[in-house]
Amino acid sequence: MAELEGLEFGKSDFVLLDEVTMDQFMENLKLRFQKGRIYTYIGEVVVSMNPYRQMDIFGKETIEAYRGRELYENPPHLYAVSDAAYKAMKRRAKDTCIVISGESGAGKTEASKYIMQYIAAITNPGQRVEVESVKNVLLKSNCVLEAFGNAKTNRNDNSSRFGKYMDINFNFNGDPTGGHINNYLLEKSRVVHQQQGERNFHSFYQLLRGGSEEMLQSLHLQGDPALYVFTREGTSYNDRSNHKAVMSALDVIGFSNQEITSIYQILASILLLGNVQFEVDGESVQVVEDGVVNQIAELTATDPDCVVKSLLYRTVATGGGEVIEKGHTEQDACFGREAFAKALYERLFGWIVSRINSVIEVKNYNPVLHGKNTVIGVLDIYGFEIFDNNSFEQFCINYCNEKLQQLFIELILQQEQSEYQREGITWQHIDYFNNQIIVDLVEQPHKGIISILDEACLTVGKVTDTVCLESMNTKLAQHPHYTSRKLSPTDKTMDFQKHFRIRHYAGDVTYSVEGFLDKNKDLLFQDFKRLMYNSANPVLKEMWPDGQLGITEVTKRPLTAASLFKNSIVALVDKLACKEPYYVRCIKPNEVKSPVLFDDARCQHQVAYLGLLENVMVRRAGFAYRQLYSRFLQRYKMTCEYTWPNHLMASDRDAVEAIIRQHGFQDDVAFGHTKLFVRTPRSLFTLEQERAALIPILVLFLQKIWRGALARLRCKRMRAIYTIMGCYKRYKVKAHFWEVEGRFANVRTTADYGRSVEWPAPPAALTQFHQITLMLHRRWWARQVVKNIPPSDMPEVRAKVAALTALQGERKHWGVGRAWERDYLANVRINLPSNRIHSGAGVNRFNKSTDRALLITDKFVYKLEPKKQYKILKKLPLDVFTGLSTTSGVDQMLVLHTSNKDDILLCLQRGELCPNQDRVGEVVGAGTLMCFRVRKTALPVKVWSSALQFHMRGKPKSVSVETRPGQTIADFKKNRNGFVLLLPAN
Repeated sequence: MAELEGLEFGKSDFVLLDEVTMDQFMENLKLRFQKGRIYTYIGEVVVSMNPYRQMDIFGKETIEAYRGRELYENPPHLYAVSDAAYKAMKRRAKDTCIVISGESGAGKTEASKYIMQYIAAITNPGQRVEVESVKNVLLKSNCVLEAFGNAKTNRNDNSSRFGKYMDINFNFNGDPTGGHINNYLLEKSRVVHQQQGERNFHSFYQLLRGGSEEMLQSLHLQGDPALYVFTREGTSYNDRSNHKAVMSALDVIGFSNQEITSIYQILASILLLGNVQFEVDGESVQVVEDGVVNQIAELTATDPDCVVKSLLYRTVATGGGEVIEKGHTEQDACFGREAFAKALYERLFGWIVSRINSVIEVKNYNPVLHGKNTVIGVLDIYGFEIFDNNSFEQFCINYCNEKLQQLFIELILQQEQSEYQREGITWQHIDYFNNQIIVDLVEQPHKGIISILDEACLTVGKVTDTVCLESMNTKLAQHPHYTSRKLSPTDKTMDFQKHFRIRHYAGDVTYSVEGFLDKNKDLLFQDFKRLMYNSANPVLKEMWPDGQLGITEVTKRPLTAASLFKNSIVALVDKLACKEPYYVRCIKPNEVKSPVLFDDARCQHQVAYLGLLENVMVRRAGFAYRQLYSRFLQRYKMTCEYTWPNHLMASDRDAVEAIIRQHGFQDDVAFGHTKLFVRTPRSLFTLEQERAALIPILVLFLQKIWRGALARLRCKRMRAIYTIMGCYKRYKVKAHFWEVEGRFANVRTTADYGRSVEWPAPPAALTQFHQITLMLHRRWWARQVVKNIPPSDMPEVRAKVAALTALQGERKHWGVGRAWERDYLANVRINLPSNRIHSGAGVNRFNKSTDRALLITDKFVYKLEPKKQYKILKKLPLDVFTGLSTTSGVDQMLVLHTSNKDDILLCLQRGELCPNQDRVGEVVGAGTLMCFRVRKTALPVKVWSSALQFHMRGKPKSVSVETRPGQTIADFKKNRNGFVLLLPAN
């Protein structure tokens, strides 16, 4: 808890100071800095001190500690304000922004990175791949933009030399779906000139120190920055490891290999441009060394002659439409070379930003399908700068900070007080400095400094920086925040015809007008634009679309750099003004980057110009939260029994008063005409806690009601379905009966009694009934067929039926197609030919194959000797037989199994089997019928597919079938495993 921090750390919120004075403010700020507490609140504003050292307060554990918590629950931190902005965006579906301000070196860039880190960590708990991809691109874009847009200055090792505003888009679930990056006023003059002790942009040193030998060789570079004019200043800054990180980030973002190669080819071209030298040869200017130009042409995919021509000549169209080439002076050639290098880098940086935007921007977003799209904006822009020599860039940067300060004043101070007046809230007015007068000094139409600069740039003839300064002295002589040496002759800190001074909110800044007009015009010869547009490299061609215009084509005069910057800053401020702002005010404790030194005068100056003391006064006298009665009621009405679900009071204000009275917050709120004002965040947090506790109850209640409604609806539908199903089933049953009746109406008169009639497919409900009906029809059909069979043929029919039942279709040939004589011995007694006598080969007790005859009666089975007048060899009662075995082939082999394990093995016919003379079925039919009559149970019949298994005198045996060429009769042969039935080959 923030309020539980010990007093030894000072007050965690400046609003809690005993007295709001500058001395107490500075004392508390200094104490917290010395105790390692770099963050302090002013209400919801975070004051951040640059610690100039690594601090262990940004890990995963810290993120979890601040996730979903209210501001005052934990010690002050950037994560707290980040979470507040995220919750406000998610709860109220309102766009928010985090404005990070402060002077150069105060830690703004690091603060923006920690904010992005926090937002990335708390989103996407479901770990959806597409959300992770968006987060990765957003985070990696920081690495790339730092490399190409940051540089080491005397005040800051990683100073942002451009302004960056990033919008992060969120869906209705609060997950990031994309974003957009706006960049402002890249300090491109740094490409060609840096102050003593400073460096060019990081990207150049990362390439030279981190690029591989193969890469540098392909770019015609060497690894020493001192070899190039544009990078001679500056020391190492983790360039090697940073280069690897940038290459990885470019790949993650989605840059192709060709695009990455083109980026570094452009960087190499800029470095080589700095080494191009000129010499005067008579009246013309020449390039000293053609080799460098050839390398530049190769890297930019252009013609070397065209590169030389662009550096040495300028193509001009006369009034009559004639095109002439005008040679440069040595000074103009150097100016053109530097302008070309700056433009190359500026276009490269802009293209990188647009390429990143093309990846992260939300595409095909439909609010109807995807819900409301909300935004969190993060502004990281250059801070207020006062150098020994302040030029056009510092003028624009400081103007930008004036606009942001004006926004802060309007939103935090001016609007706060004016809102209290509109709402009728008792309020003690607090004086503050309104810097609108300074903003007007710079941007006012026709009178401001930017208008004077533009007018000078548009004037025909030779207009110098000095003439422009004289114009400013004339038009702004009476302005209280403008002066110059001419207007203050006694002030020797300024020079005549060179300096002017603006009294900014952050202090007085003296500007040198030298180069103001040239930088404002930002002239680049059209020859360079056409040269790059005609490049064979598609990336370069894309960067220079204005190069497609011919020299004779009339074009509108482009806006000056100052006007373009002013328009973009006005648009930025308008964009921030329509969002709910959260502020991080960064302070630099000293000028020497010491982690322990606290420069009182330096810090007090920053506190004064940032308006922090006035902010504390407004917060102490004001209210932390305000909301329209209708919206407040809509969010918190469930916490009061008198307002849930709907109130019956005269107005929403009365209902809100009832909520406040029930919670006992009367002393902590004020009632305006249209809004409720809550003084402390604790009251709001208590309401949020109660609401959060009630939400699950309400959700369960709504789920119960909705589920009940769904269940009743489903029940009605099911009843209707069952009614329809019942009617349909009855119809299908009747339709089936009608169909069966129609098909079988005349089966009694047909020859086959309806056997050939196809049965209709029954409905599922009649499946069992259909089977029964089918069985009944078959029985009826069989009865009709049997009625027509003569009584003399019935025994044969019964035998065949018995055989069919016993064999169960496992034997294909069983003599069903022939007439069964049954009593073959009767034929013998009437002296039929011997080949008609039913005989077969059997195996005797000596394991020899012999002829035998089989007689089956209603009580016994007799084994007879055909050669001895059918002498009875063995008589066995039917009840001794336990089964019968046969094969599935065409052979006539049978085994009668007995209970005493002395089975009878025989082949029903010796010699070649005549067609349709299979007798196995006849034996099976007769045997099973006789056994059934005696034992009232059927004789088990088993059909073997290979060898038959049986017993002979108690010992297990087997018999198999073989066919052999030359065999004339069937015979049994003994082998190691039993017997082999030898049959003639076909």
